[in-house]
Order: sequence, then structure tokens, then C-alpha cells
Amino acid sequence: MTADGAEPEARGVEEFGGDGSSAVDGKTAVIATDLSSASESMIESETGLGCLRRIGVDRLHLVTVVPANVHSGMPGMGFQKRRKEALRRYRSRVEDAGFSVETHVVRGTPHRRINGIAGSVGADLVMVGSRGKSPLENRVIGSTARNLARTTVVPLLVDRIERGVDDPGTIRRHLFRRTLFATDFSENAERAFRSFEYLRHATEEVTLVHVESSKDDTSGGDGPEARLADLAERLDDWGLDARTEVRRGDPADEILAAEADHDPSTLLLGSRGRSRLRRLLLGSVSEDVVARAAGNVFLVPPPRTA
Repeated sequence: MTADGAEPEARGVEEFGGDGSSAVDGKTAVIATDLSSASESMIESETGLGCLRRIGVDRLHLVTVVPANVHSGMPGMGFQKRRKEALRRYRSRVEDAGFSVETHVVRGTPHRRINGIAGSVGADLVMVGSRGKSPLENRVIGSTARNLARTTVVPLLVDRIERGVDDPGTIRRHLFRRTLFATDFSENAERAFRSFEYLRHATEEVTLVHVESSKDDTSGGDGPEARLADLAERLDDWGLDARTEVRRGDPADEILAAEADHDPSTLLLGSRGRSRLRRLLLGSVSEDVVARAAGNVFLVPPPRTA
């Protein structure tokens, strides 16, 4: 039993990437799963796992949460046993892909337990699947992905999964190949931009987008075009080519419109933290994008100490 109340099962493996090279950064990722067929497609995607290896992830914690109102002793119910067996199958597949793995079956509120495990293992990344956008999901704030977007203290990757099909797969198999970075030039956005220091190993194309709104202070300083050009130069130093675009209007609407225009693998943006007031505000740009985006979203929050 671990300090977070989980029941870990682990087997160590040698740390090799898909090309036989050792992982560079030794990063740890938590992958949350509800053990559905959609979630299985996320965990067993060889392309997705390869993307994680390329950005330096070599340790995975597979987590599934049993709802607090479900008890293993209920007639016909064997949730925890079945979940442990499913996680063993996932673990074997992921270890074969070159990762060291621990599995956790925990009970409680999903986003709280996922955040707790991420903190206890010192995770660099949390990954969760989402069935994509629908009018209902946009209104239901209790969804795990959206609650994680509101409360996560480590970078969160929302991996979009197909809806309404018998055998769902991930919508964007390559997690970071084509990245759209949305920036308001804030400290939070700069922190998200620095993620390219490791994402660049799995990235080929970058689109830099800034949305001007009526609330922007346009007095003095360089304009958004010049500031985006500076970011593009920094990406060039990392060996990445970038295009830039300034849009005008509502930030969330325009970011999603840019996603539709450029069809990136992943949207990258920063969030503004997890204060109590912020958790009550449902209209933040980052949460809106997580709820409505067609593809993957990589959300970078302030650091744990903030």
C-alpha cells in the first residue's frame, strides 16, 4: 500500500526509447484510465507511447479510480478485482514498449485521487482520455478531464478519443507532431512555451497564435506580431520552424477557430492556477478549450509552489 492509499504493482524494465536509445530526461507520467475500450486505445497506442518516450518519459503510473459509492461486496460487483486484472494487462503492454510501470487502484473522487497520486510520485505529466466534445459534456462541469483542467498542478495532456463508435481510437495518434501554441504573453504562457524544450523531440510543426481582445492594453511596447516573431526565433534555436498568426475576438472562440484552420495534433496553452475563486469560475479560456477542442490539449499550470 502506498502513501496515497493506492495498491501498487510494479516491475522494472530497462529504459529504452523506440529507436533503442535510452530516455533522456527520466520523466514520470500518470495515465488515468476508466478501463473502457476508449481508454484502452489511449494506453495501447504504440504511436502515442512513442511520443511519450521521445519527450523523455520512462516511468508510467497507471491509475484507475473506483467511485466512492461502489463497493466490491455488492451483489454481482467485483470492480476492484476486475480493475486490477485489467491494469495488469495494460502494464504488460506498456512494459513491452519500454517503460517501467506501477499500477494503482484507488477509491474516491477521480480528479482528486489522480491529483493526489501525481503529487505523491512527483509526476511531470498527467494524461487522461476524453471522449471529445458534445453539448452535454460542455455543460457538465463534473467531468474528470475538465475537473483536472481546473485543479491540476502538473502539466495535463487531454488525449481526445473518438465518440459514438464501437471500437474507439485516439483522434490524433501523434501527440505533439503539429502543435498550436496559444499565448497571451503572460508569465503562465511563457511557462507553457518553455515546454518546447522537451516537446521539440516529438514536434515537427508549430503554429504560434495570439488573440487580441477589447481588454488588451495596446499602449507602448512591441506589438503582438513582433512578440510572436521573437518566439518563432526561439523555436528556430531549438530546430523548429514556426508560423505566426494574430487573431481578434473572444480568446477561446478564436483559439478553437485556429485549431479548425490548422488541424494541429495538440493545442498547448498555460492556465492561471487553482485558487478557490478560480475553481468557481467556469468561463476560463483553458477550461473552455479543454471542453470544446476537437483534438488533444496540453495544459501547463503554475508550478506546485505557486
